[in-house]
Amino acid sequence: MPEAPQMLCAGEALTDMIDQGGEQWVSRVGGSTWNVARALAVLGEPTAFAGAISRDRFGDALWVASEAVGLDLRLTQRVPRSPLLAIVEKCEPPRYFFIGDDSADLHFDPAALPEGWADALRWAHFGGISLAREPLAARLVALAGLLKSKGVAISYDPNYRNLMDERYRPTLERMAALADVIKVSDDDLRGLFPDLDLDDALLRLRSFNPDALCLLTRGGQGASLLRGAESVDARAPRVAVVDTVGAGDASVAGLLHSLARHPDRTLQSHLHAALAAGSAACLQAGATPPPPAAMQALFDQIEGDAS
Repeated sequence: MPEAPQMLCAGEALTDMIDQGGEQWVSRVGGSTWNVARALAVLGEPTAFAGAISRDRFGDALWVASEAVGLDLRLTQRVPRSPLLAIVEKCEPPRYFFIGDDSADLHFDPAALPEGWADALRWAHFGGISLAREPLAARLVALAGLLKSKGVAISYDPNYRNLMDERYRPTLERMAALADVIKVSDDDLRGLFPDLDLDDALLRLRSFNPDALCLLTRGGQGASLLRGAESVDARAPRVAVVDTVGAGDASVAGLLHSLARHPDRTLQSHLHAALAAGSAACLQAGATPPPPAAMQALFDQIEGDAS
């Protein structure tokens, strides 16, 4: 019997359909919360993905990619529905839309999870478009609240997408209030709070839960980690970037891995772990989990440069 999961990522796993030009398209497995789950599994954390995927070739690809990194699939449900597709018309700057009005992800049923599934959990991560798609969003928010009441620490990354309009605000406020860790990028803040400048947007988000540990990423400009009145900053290490797909998800995994395995680290070192994971993810194409050896090397480099 596999070890009981200590980490949970709940939400969407999907297929990116990426325009290659000339009416040629390529499919890539992805999904924000699923990317975090895979990265945590690669880093050695006993991690489960809780979500629903289709029973067709797209669902098969997600299942195989999950198995390849040792992700616990006992909480992954397969349903006879169409796959969730993200149609990526342009990568830089991103232009995309989603196809999945009644797709598999929306049929995830927390009530069908096996008895005792949460007994060993220490962390649960939520976010992405799963929290903006009903009826799935309401189920996940309720699940986060239930786990929080059982003493499970909650991680939340809104990962702004264009379907997160004013109807998303109650979910944003509720999930931020539940979260022990909030990860947000500068682009997320601009999308979530279009009428505020970046500093005021961050203040507004943190006002929903002043006690949460907040990771703010700014791409190549580095990141900040904030807790209460304490704040630390660091620049991302220089790497030969292949692409930045999945870097934000990897940074979440790096931070959670650091918090779980090294709770006595300083705030600065936790930030370095997040940056190391995000940068390691940029060394390869697509939303590929960061290689642990590369992440460790980059972490050591950042720690050495800061000393």
